[in-house]
Amino acid sequence: QVQLAESGGGLVEAGDSLRLSCGASGSTLISEYAMGWFRQSPAKEREFLGVISYSGNQTYYADSVRGRFTISRDIAKNTVYLKMNRLKPEDTAVYYCAADYGPDVVGGHPRFWGKGTLVFVSS
Repeated sequence: QVQLAESGGGLVEAGDSLRLSCGASGSTLISEYAMGWFRQSPAKEREFLGVISYSGNQTYYADSVRGRFTISRDIAKNTVYLKMNRLKPEDTAVYYCAADYGPDVVGGHPRFWGKGTLVFVSS
């Protein structure tokens, strides 16, 4: 069973940076899946942010966050990260990590999800 848990959310000010973590537990290895990040805010549809390939040598980002957000991973810690820079109030959302084959993550329908962590950006 794939178990994912996000952490690192909280209240920050506009312009700040924040790093979210997604830890995989149980028998799940992040090197077995493409790992993606999504977010959802009230009254908005869930938004794909980016993905890192199972090999870790490729990343892909949505236009809305490219250049501000970076995905990385630590195999030894079995953890994927989302580093967010120059945060804006409109980045306020619940952030989720997910795992599956790459096309399914990019397509917005991965099978495995964490429960999310809330990021609130004040102006």
